[in-house]
Amino acid sequence: MDATVWLTTANDFSSEFTSGLDFSFVPPMNPLGIDIANKHVKSKNRSAPVSENVYLLLLVKLYRYLARRTNSNFNKVVLKRLYMSRINRPPISLSRLASLTKNISAKTAVVVGTITDDDRFEVVPKMSVAALRVTKSARARILNAGGEVLTLDQLALRAPTGSHCVLLRGERNAREAVKHFGAAPGTPKSTAKPYVRSKGRKFERARGRRASRGYKN
Repeated sequence: MDATVWLTTANDFSSEFTSGLDFSFVPPMNPLGIDIANKHVKSKNRSAPVSENVYLLLLVKLYRYLARRTNSNFNKVVLKRLYMSRINRPPISLSRLASLTKNISAKTAVVVGTITDDDRFEVVPKMSVAALRVTKSARARILNAGGEVLTLDQLALRAPTGSHCVLLRGERNAREAVKHFGAAPGTPKSTAKPYVRSKGRKFERARGRRASRGYKN
């Protein structure tokens, strides 16, 4: 059949087929597309660490794989903490570590941060810890007590799903800077620490510090 004849026949067929149909119900097309209200909303959570430390990036690669391939929330939490800044990964001391693991000595204490020594803590119990970093003196005291210190990649080989592990972290608001946050020192109900040269008779002992000088906070 000639191409011209075939096109003419096809057009006649389509016009006959659609002649009795009503297309008034078809909504008009929106030439501007769909307005998605959240298209410019950016997630504030980190999806990768800012640090360029190659060892940290290797740990992220490892726990990213474990979080994806296992159903363990432990790996997801460790991965999220590896993304965090150093302020959000506060250190934890041996004394606090010992008190938190007093009744769970059979488990491995996991700290995505630094474990530091505490000179006030005399007797270190036997414990198993895994941390991002352990100070030299803290490591020596743990090993002398018969304990063990693991890196996070060694922990991944031993407990890929986080079984028999407990996640711990230090106090995030224990920094000196946090003591100065809040309402200005001297204002009513304020507990913020003032920035002063010294603590004594001559330094910030007037209004707000004594009842005889307006009020005592």
